[in-house]
Amino acid sequence: MENKIDLSIVIPSYLEEENLRILLPRINKSLSDIGISNEILIIDTINPLDNTQLVCVDFNNVKYINRENGNKYGDAVRTGIKYAIGNRILFMDADGSHSPEFIANLYEFREGNDVVIASRFVEGGGSDNKKILILMSWTVNFIYSVLFNLKCKDVSNSFKLYNGELIKSIIINCDNFDVVEEILIKLKRNKKDLKLKEIPYMFKERMFGNTKRNLLAFVFSYIFTLIRLKFSK
Repeated sequence: MENKIDLSIVIPSYLEEENLRILLPRINKSLSDIGISNEILIIDTINPLDNTQLVCVDFNNVKYINRENGNKYGDAVRTGIKYAIGNRILFMDADGSHSPEFIANLYEFREGNDVVIASRFVEGGGSDNKKILILMSWTVNFIYSVLFNLKCKDVSNSFKLYNGELIKSIIINCDNFDVVEEILIKLKRNKKDLKLKEIPYMFKERMFGNTKRNLLAFVFSYIFTLIRLKFSK
């Protein structure tokens, strides 16, 4: 069993070599400024599709890990949680939409909170996405927060800092991007007094490459997950 460290950063990656070349130095600069023990887990596809692994070898604190059991986003999340050894576990995207410089803002509020959320929907937050996508996202977040009594406005943004022990205590089943909502819902069910903290964040557009989100699959997976979680014990 490895010794615990202060922070694990888990980054699911799927053809993100170009973005990671820019992001990893910025993440390490932010971590150096905070001054904590850390690791960065790059969760790649089962079989490499680009040179992501070569990008990772330049950094002593970066661990390159292939997904287990499948190539879906949920598989990356489960794999990352399994191998992370941090007292706190932070998830961020590999496309540049989550600013490395914001890591310190999330980590600042770790004490007394189980989950710290980079929120687009509190005062001071926002998104560079198109208006229709912002509306869709706001609708999804509103429905989930009301139906599951989640005391936060941005449920679906994956840029979150978790209590490592708590997130490792739940079983996660979702395969797509709805896994982000599933985590919050199950954490809330396991701990009735779950402490959530939202801080304003401006969501960025991806830097390079194409989005992995299929809009039709996105809609159906969220509807299915909502129904399944609402009526499951």
